[in-house]
This record gives sequence, structure tokens and C-alpha cells, in this order.
Amino acid sequence: MKPLVTLVFLCCSILTAWCQNKETDQSNPNPVKKIQIVDAACGECKLGLKGTACNLAIRIDGKSYFLDGADIDSQGDAHANNGFCNAIKKAEVQGELVNGRFKATYFKLIAEPKGKSK
Repeated sequence: MKPLVTLVFLCCSILTAWCQNKETDQSNPNPVKKIQIVDAACGECKLGLKGTACNLAIRIDGKSYFLDGADIDSQGDAHANNGFCNAIKKAEVQGELVNGRFKATYFKLIAEPKGKSK
């Protein structure tokens, strides 16, 4: 009986994990959607957005939006000399504006040329 209970528990755990809705696949852009090149940085520190903590944001056509779907610390320490709180970086994004926030389905930093930083 104990092995059966263990097997049922294991199957339920695997099924639950498998059924999780993954909101974004940050590694692969959707080939059907347009990739936009944007500025990415801390919304509060560099892009002039009001908030209570350091959060990743992007600037599209001169307008800044907080970004959902990517974390500010996912690309390293945000407070390092070249981190998002101290530098504005270029990034590729896909997604859409929803209620004043950009919901990213794809986010990738564009590598800076060696020796160059903002």
C-alpha cells in the first residue's frame, strides 16, 4: 500500500509541474511577431518612472513602461557599475502593452561592443 501511495503522489506532483502555464519563453522569439529594439534599464533610477523599488523597464519611442516577463536581476547585479540601475542598455523585445505595462514574451540584451559602456 505504501508504494502505491508514493506512486500516486509522485504522479500528481509530475502532472502538476507539467501543467504549469509558462508565461514566457525568454530564449526564443516568436518568428511571426516583430522584434523591437528598445532601451532597457531600471525604471526608477534611469527611465524616470515612479515606483518604490528598482524594477526593469523599457523605453519605446521616448515613452517608458515597466516590464513584466523579465526580472531586473536576471542579467546580473542591477547595482553594479554596468547594471540596469547605472546604465541604459539596448535590448530586443517582443510583447504588448497591457494596462500601461509591457508584457514581454521575449527579452534579450544586445551585447555592447567591448570597452563601451554608457
